[in-house]
Amino acid sequence: MITALDHVALCVRDLDAALDGYRRLLGVEPNWIGGDGGARHAWFQFPNMALDVISPHGEGAFGDRMRAHLERHGEGVWATAFTVGRSVDDLAPFAKLMNRRGLHTSEPALTRSTHDDGRKRYWLGANPRPEDTGGLQVLLIAPPRDGQPWPLSQPLVPAPVAKLDHVVVYAADVNRALAVYGAKLGLDLRLDRENPQWNARQLFFRAGDAVIEVGAKIGEPASDKPDRFGGLAWRVDDPDAARARISAAGFDVSEVRTGRKPGTKVFTVRDAPGGVPTLMLSAEPAQNRTLETA
Repeated sequence: MITALDHVALCVRDLDAALDGYRRLLGVEPNWIGGDGGARHAWFQFPNMALDVISPHGEGAFGDRMRAHLERHGEGVWATAFTVGRSVDDLAPFAKLMNRRGLHTSEPALTRSTHDDGRKRYWLGANPRPEDTGGLQVLLIAPPRDGQPWPLSQPLVPAPVAKLDHVVVYAADVNRALAVYGAKLGLDLRLDRENPQWNARQLFFRAGDAVIEVGAKIGEPASDKPDRFGGLAWRVDDPDAARARISAAGFDVSEVRTGRKPGTKVFTVRDAPGGVPTLMLSAEPAQNRTLETA
């Protein structure tokens, strides 16, 4: 079973520029910078997931894949990756289960990343076909082989981002999304609601301590077009302090406003690195905690 959101992968053209931008935006240091296979990446580890920022670099199959993605889609979210089970032994049977459920999934294989200082990191993963997951890249990742979680990124400044709240996916066919994320991947559907005020239907799937929010327009006919990634919503402990810090770091940010969740405050970062729509939000009071999105 899926136990967590492992990481969200972004594809960018210039890793150094994106790395500088996400250091300033998130307020934390990446805990890994390196690469292999024709790509280079920076890994920002949070308590409930990681942000993996990737760019083509040199020759290799993975770099060619990133170049093709940039040419077709431009910069932005490339993939969501989910942690499977509690040990590396859980991935292979889960991949077989996905095949039985109609998600044609590759055999588990090791991926290697070589740090700029020469250290190496390996993880075991399997990939369902995007054609079976609404056209989006979904990755299935085993927990670390030694049983030890990746070390957290260290804060660089006061009021850093605390963790990810949710990832947004825009669905061309809500029933297809229900089948992929709920029936096949087995994520816990916590809420399915319509908001006529926003002309939106929203599905909230829990993945560990993060949420996949699937959105669609009310009444829009289902389509076989691919889904698309929206943005990322991050949690901050003090939105006023976080806004001041991020504004001082050179970003175009909105004013802090009342969120849609009772008791929350939010603000928008209009020019996040890689063109990713980005929201910062506070935690709601404990007595009001739901899976409604800000």
